[in-house]
Amino acid sequence: MERVTGIGGIFFKASDPKALAAWYERHLGVPVETWGGASFKFREMEDPERESYLVWTPFKNDTKYFDPSRSPFMVNFRVKNLDAMLSQLRTAGVEVDTRVEESEFGRFGWCMDPEGNRLELWEPPARR
Repeated sequence: MERVTGIGGIFFKASDPKALAAWYERHLGVPVETWGGASFKFREMEDPERESYLVWTPFKNDTKYFDPSRSPFMVNFRVKNLDAMLSQLRTAGVEVDTRVEESEFGRFGWCMDPEGNRLELWEPPARR
């Protein structure tokens, strides 16, 4: 059985993402980068030589990235095998987005939980 291996990101809607990110940076020390979010770096327990990260990002309230969810947040879960996870979810009758995106950041797929929350599933890229 495929399982998530951790959290890859936390995304949420904000009326003014730039101002909110600046507040988090000023008051909590969140290391906001030029793209508007932050990457919290860590080493993987199974492979301490591999650096990984958790992404934190505020999005504009009118973003379509969370659609079809109406929730103001989306959690990104790390997975080892995206294709196997998506297949397992489809077999179980879970609503799974038909699209899969691939980039230098890895592979991404999406599904909906029973409450209508969109979840992003992320298979990080192979170690370089």
